[in-house]
Amino acid sequence: MGNLGAMRIPVGLVLLLGWGMAATRAWAGGSGLNVIVVVNQNSTNSVQLGNDYCELRGVPPQNLFRMTNWTGGSVDWGTDQFQSALLNPLLGMIAARGLTTQAQFVVLSMDIPYRVGDGTSSNSTTSALFYGFKPYVAPPVPCLPPACSLPDAASNSYAFSEMPFEDAPPDTAATNAFLTMMLTASNLTTAEGILRRGVASDSTFPTQTVYLEQTSDPARNVRFVEFDNAIMDTRIRGDNSLVWIVSDTTSYTNLLGLLTGLANLSLPVNAFVSGAIGDSLTSYAGMLFENSGQTSLLAFLNAGASGSYGTIQEPCNYLQKFPNPLDYFYQDRGFCLAEAYYQSVLDPFQGLMAGEPLSAPFARRGASDWSTLSDATVLSGTVTLSPAFAAAATNLPLGRVDLFVDGTFSRTVTNLPPSEGNVMSVTLNGFTVDYSVPAGASVASAASGLADALNAQTNATQVLALDAGDRIELQSLSLTAPGSSVSLSAGTSAGTAGQLTTWLSPARPTFLDTSATGYLGVLVSNSPAAGDWVELTFTKTNGAQVVVAVTNTTSGTSVAEFTQGLVNAVNATTALQGPDGALASDFADDTYCGQIAAQFTLYARSPGLAASQLEVTIASSANLVVTPSGTSRLQDNINDLRPRNHLYVSSGAFSLPAGFVLDTTQFADGWHELTAVAYEGTSVRTQMPVSHNVQFRNTSLSASFAALLAGTNATVAMPLRFSVAASTGGISSIELFSTGGAIGVVSNEQTAVFTAPSALLGLGLHPFYAVVTDTAGDRYQTQTLWIRLVPSFTLSISRSPLELSWAAIPGQSYEVLATTNITAPFEPVATVVASNSVAQWPITAPGGGVAFYRVQLGP
Repeated sequence: MGNLGAMRIPVGLVLLLGWGMAATRAWAGGSGLNVIVVVNQNSTNSVQLGNDYCELRGVPPQNLFRMTNWTGGSVDWGTDQFQSALLNPLLGMIAARGLTTQAQFVVLSMDIPYRVGDGTSSNSTTSALFYGFKPYVAPPVPCLPPACSLPDAASNSYAFSEMPFEDAPPDTAATNAFLTMMLTASNLTTAEGILRRGVASDSTFPTQTVYLEQTSDPARNVRFVEFDNAIMDTRIRGDNSLVWIVSDTTSYTNLLGLLTGLANLSLPVNAFVSGAIGDSLTSYAGMLFENSGQTSLLAFLNAGASGSYGTIQEPCNYLQKFPNPLDYFYQDRGFCLAEAYYQSVLDPFQGLMAGEPLSAPFARRGASDWSTLSDATVLSGTVTLSPAFAAAATNLPLGRVDLFVDGTFSRTVTNLPPSEGNVMSVTLNGFTVDYSVPAGASVASAASGLADALNAQTNATQVLALDAGDRIELQSLSLTAPGSSVSLSAGTSAGTAGQLTTWLSPARPTFLDTSATGYLGVLVSNSPAAGDWVELTFTKTNGAQVVVAVTNTTSGTSVAEFTQGLVNAVNATTALQGPDGALASDFADDTYCGQIAAQFTLYARSPGLAASQLEVTIASSANLVVTPSGTSRLQDNINDLRPRNHLYVSSGAFSLPAGFVLDTTQFADGWHELTAVAYEGTSVRTQMPVSHNVQFRNTSLSASFAALLAGTNATVAMPLRFSVAASTGGISSIELFSTGGAIGVVSNEQTAVFTAPSALLGLGLHPFYAVVTDTAGDRYQTQTLWIRLVPSFTLSISRSPLELSWAAIPGQSYEVLATTNITAPFEPVATVVASNSVAQWPITAPGGGVAFYRVQLGP
């Protein structure tokens, strides 16, 4: 799971959560260029939502996949149905359209099943597209249901990697791996709201609070053991938004996130700001449209969150199956929502990822300039093009530039990895460690090599280095030195290389002390008989000893009652109540599956590594089994107790001219969109795009292209026709393209008139262009026309007051026309911009007396 991915599961506590328990923006490491949008062609809502996603996220038209043969509902399908209706044709489409290099995200646009079943095994559809279907194996405890399985193949190697997804896809994926999220809701309007909030969140840098909530539900609050780690990492970055609270309340507003553990909850409609992440650890939050008896993840999305997570079948409360609060740290770094979520779940096979995957509130965009090129410029033969980019900050160099032609990856034009021979230098409390970058290094391998070099000097520096992607976590091992006294500086030099492309940035000049207190989990097993006892001998850091012992004096006492008595005795001992003492908390009855046990946690009463050195020696009568036995320190969470700091490795340049040569003869003549994308030279890889629409001219072939309608809007009931005329004869084919690819073809004709399949395309904004191919194989691509398909509408007239009304699209412009003679032309009398789903216009007769009215789409 990686050096920084370890997690603690409470001793012995594995419980069923549903069984028998009480109730042109900055893009992060992905953009519309990297998204495949899947729509269920048999659902008009799915199609419209998918079209709107493409419009708002700039998804190229060839990146939309139409699932044409599914009518079986939005809950379940079998593995064979999933493969035949979605997986296999999707993989075929990606390969056929040349999208394999760029396809990293998949958006499932509502009305698509969210659960895949195969016998007793069930996975979410999002996880099945992420890394394949994972059949269940026998659960770790035989009495548990099959769904409590933890198959080895379900471990997600991408989790906790802090790597770009293209460089670290899950190693158990049998085919292409995709960061898949389902964009859905109980109705289209709500789903559209989730989409728009996610888009609106980009680069807003919110400062609202994230609550990490420890609840009173012992089975569902188990993630609290992960809170300190995430809080520490965000605070090292200067972000204090993560707050640990102990509460069962969810009536919050204006949050950036909420991580809780409750089976049932309610949230205000304005609980979250755009870009927020929220979820609850419980069994059935991923069962969206079924009456599971538990609150589904839709509650978080409906309350304003941009992303949420829930399991689709009883998972048991294994921490590996639920998001780690590090998802907020990853989001804070600038990763998009899908990257942050998938990096935080070690075993997501039963988990449904839902929301807007590209939402990136903390993505930082630099500047882009392509003023050397203008729209409509004619380019011929081999040309030199020169986009240029500038970094957003001095710790965020730009490492690569890619060229996309018409939304499809063409090639990498500039790449600046760490240069062989560059030297990274780290000074810890005056002790310097140098590391020379080897040949063929990546940012991640350079970080790993530097971490190894630092660990080779741990005896001198008293600092441990742990690497994850481009980040090195530094932990002070000193028991006496506060973090503020552990200094850190870092820098780089060209060394033996011809250029300096490797950069090293410390998060802080000194280490940060922890707010975490050390703890030790204790499990007491077996039913106590009369006379059974447990004795805890505490040895404080000053050498003083305190003994706490409890003896069972009556028969019939349960292990829970006995253990609760031990907890009470510890907390009542005066000698343990000072800052150098200990307290007992988190009691839980752990009796299930034939195991008779109870557990609690011993905490140091002061935060930090020094206070955790308090020792406890545990002894008991032979009938009782206490784990751990012997002598232990309060250090189950040792990594959370040490003062910390971060180092970040990156590569590239802060000003990046990206001149390159393009052979225009390799493309069809005609109109093309050229997009140059610069990437941040860190694991986050925030994208900075710049585009121009230009013309390639290398042959005499050309063609005219026109839409046979007035304006740029049409209703789905209108015939939507286009004319194409080639400039010469000898034409092999004329093909019409729109959202989802080719929508019509005519062979062996110089001219053609196409009627677009409006019902197939669905409501939304669509591009249309034609490609003409002659018998010599030369091609010409026409300019793209954009047409918005809107619903058909009928007029209603009312009295008192006298007004027209009609179903409308919010933001759409409509023209009201009138005449006093039905045989005479209608003239415009008003323009109405709809503010909601019904437009209204108070009637004013154009000349008094009888009048006739029409309403048409505005321009």
